[in-house]
Amino acid sequence: MLIAAASRDALQGWLTHERALNGAADATIRAYSTDVSGFLAFLAIHQGGRAGLGPLREITVSDMRAWMASERAHGLSARSLARRLSAVKGFIGWLAERDGFDATAVLSTRSPKFTRKLPRPLAEDAARAMIDTVELQSPEKWVSARDSAVLTLLYGCGLRISEALGLTFKDAPLPEVLRIRGKGGKERIVPVLPAARQAVEAYLAICPHPMTPDAPLFRGVRGGPLNPRAVSGVMARARQQLGLPSTATPHAMRHSFATHLLAAGGDLRAIQDLLGHASLSTTQAYTAVDTARLMEVYDQAHPRARRGARSAPGKSAAT
Repeated sequence: MLIAAASRDALQGWLTHERALNGAADATIRAYSTDVSGFLAFLAIHQGGRAGLGPLREITVSDMRAWMASERAHGLSARSLARRLSAVKGFIGWLAERDGFDATAVLSTRSPKFTRKLPRPLAEDAARAMIDTVELQSPEKWVSARDSAVLTLLYGCGLRISEALGLTFKDAPLPEVLRIRGKGGKERIVPVLPAARQAVEAYLAICPHPMTPDAPLFRGVRGGPLNPRAVSGVMARARQQLGLPSTATPHAMRHSFATHLLAAGGDLRAIQDLLGHASLSTTQAYTAVDTARLMEVYDQAHPRARRGARSAPGKSAAT
C-alpha cells in the first residue's frame, strides 16, 4: 500500500531537518528513510488505509507492539529492530513537536534487548605484525608503502577507513594534528604520530601518480582513489599468513588504537574525542574489552588458577 502523500511529505521534512541541522550523513539519511517508510507502510495497512497525518497523531501502544511483532516475525534481529525503532521515535518526536500532539505511546516504547557486540581489537604485537606484513604483499614498492601508510594511520590515529581514504594531497605533508570530518560531518582534532607522518612521506616519495591539491592522497594502481576493498583484501592475505581471525579488518585497527590507548591509561573522555564518538557509551565498550582481557590474563596467571589447572581430572582445586 502506498504511503499517504502528507506522511511522505512529513518524512521528507524530517530528513531535511536531520541533514541540515544535525549533520546526518547520506548513508544515515538513506537508512532513516527506509526504516520510517517501512513503519508508515505497515501503519497504513494496520489502520485500514486511513490517509493524512491523523493516524500518526493517534498511534497507540497496541499499534507499536503490532509493528514490532510484525518486524520480528519477518526475521528482523533485535539489534536491527532497535535501530528502526530509534528512527521512528526520531521522526514521530519531531512531528509531534512541530504539530503539537502527544507522542508518548511512541516515545515510551521500549527498545528490544540485545547483546552488544564488543569491539574485536588485535593484540599489540599482532597490530604491528599486520602493518609489517601488508608491506610484503605487493611486488610494487609504492603499493606496499601505500598499504603500510594506510594501516599506520588507522592504528596510529584511530581513523575510520573512509576518513583515511578521504585525505587529499593538500593534507600532505601530514601535520602534527589533523582536522578530520567524521560521521554526520562532525569535525575532530586528531594527533598524528611521527611514525604515521613518516609512513605517508615514504609512500608519497615513490608514488608514481601526479598529485594535485584536491587529488586523493592514497591512490589505486591506475591512479584513481584507493578503494576500501583493496585495503580489506591486502589485510585478508596478511592475516592468513599471520594466523589471525577474520575479525582482523581495517576497522579492527581503529578498535586496536582505542583499546591499547585505554590499556596504557588513556582517559575515556579523551579517547571519545579522538574517535569522534557522539556518545560516551559507545566508547565505554572498550572498557569491557579491556576488562575481559584483564580477566583472561588473571585466570592464566593467578596461582589459584594455576593450581586448578594442575588438579587431577574430575577434582576441583582446593578452596
